[in-house]
Amino acid sequence: MLPNERGDVLEAVGRAITPSLPRDCSPGIGCIGAGFIMVDCHLEAYRRNGLNPVAITSRTPASASAAAARHGIRTVCQSIEEVVFHPDVQVLDIAVPPDCQADVIFRILACSRRPRAILAQKPLGTSFLQSREIVERCDAAGVMLAVNQNMRYDQSVVACHTLLQLGLLGEPVLATIDMRAIPHWMPWQERQGWVTVRIMSIHHLDTLRYWLGNPERVFTSVRPDPRTSRRFLHTDGIALSILEFPGGARGSTIEDVWTGPGREGAAADIGIQWRVEGTEGLAVGTIGWPDYPARKPSTIRWSTIHDGGQWHQPSWDSVWFPDAFIGPMAELLCALEQGREPQISGRDNLHTMALVDACYRSVAEHRAVSPEEIFQAGHS
Repeated sequence: MLPNERGDVLEAVGRAITPSLPRDCSPGIGCIGAGFIMVDCHLEAYRRNGLNPVAITSRTPASASAAAARHGIRTVCQSIEEVVFHPDVQVLDIAVPPDCQADVIFRILACSRRPRAILAQKPLGTSFLQSREIVERCDAAGVMLAVNQNMRYDQSVVACHTLLQLGLLGEPVLATIDMRAIPHWMPWQERQGWVTVRIMSIHHLDTLRYWLGNPERVFTSVRPDPRTSRRFLHTDGIALSILEFPGGARGSTIEDVWTGPGREGAAADIGIQWRVEGTEGLAVGTIGWPDYPARKPSTIRWSTIHDGGQWHQPSWDSVWFPDAFIGPMAELLCALEQGREPQISGRDNLHTMALVDACYRSVAEHRAVSPEEIFQAGHS
């Protein structure tokens, strides 16, 4: 990048980390679920950006009522169908456990009145096959489907994507995401038999797709997390994956949900770091999420062979949780407004779900697996 273009790059990054809002923010949003993600992230972001949630329901009516009171939602509904038939609801926002999501979506599609669009949680389903069925049924019903892969809207992740799109780093060589953090596992996860790859790794796998495209192969190794094993049985606590991309780029993810005995008396060393190396530049960053609810912004800094060895490090006040959660719903509303497919469409998300299933097959068979195997098996 030539010296007189540095300001243009900083300006482009600044624009990119501010999600585009629809021209019309009035379409009514119906909310299904009233847990943490809905109440503390989705609705918090919607309220701050002028979107219009108009109805909510939850398996626990008291939770729906509390969420409505907190966020000024006019109508508390007693069922999913009541939300769907609310006259002002045009878009549905679903935040339920992954093993419940398909049933919720199929109930919605069975109604004689259907929404224009649905924002579903990640993982879209409990497998690639279930996810594909969700996508196909939404397509057949004429309902636009987007998936809340919200890490794509973390400010540092978006900034790095912008650098790659501008060609500032040259040809990508290696990208790594290293998570050393202790998640707050939800009670519903105890019945899944799996923990990390579909819940935490999926963020990083999707981010690598966002940065580098679809990988050709993945090799994954897992082991149980000693701390979580004291609560419930699971196969994939700590997870490590190596990804091979067309053109030679390589990626890796580490999801270390143990991080050492920091909860058992040792000093803790917690954080998420990422790094993207190219033939002409290097970008490194951090994700501020592990410090939630403290507002710690994610970071990025980069240097290229064209700028005399300088580091460039923009800063911002916004954070992933909850600020970036405006991104998925805003993108869905913009796609509706512009008559196009959302960048986080259900059909695009099938590539992420195939990658996740390829990770699990890699673990089971102790080999590198192509996501294309998952697609082909799904059509056999």
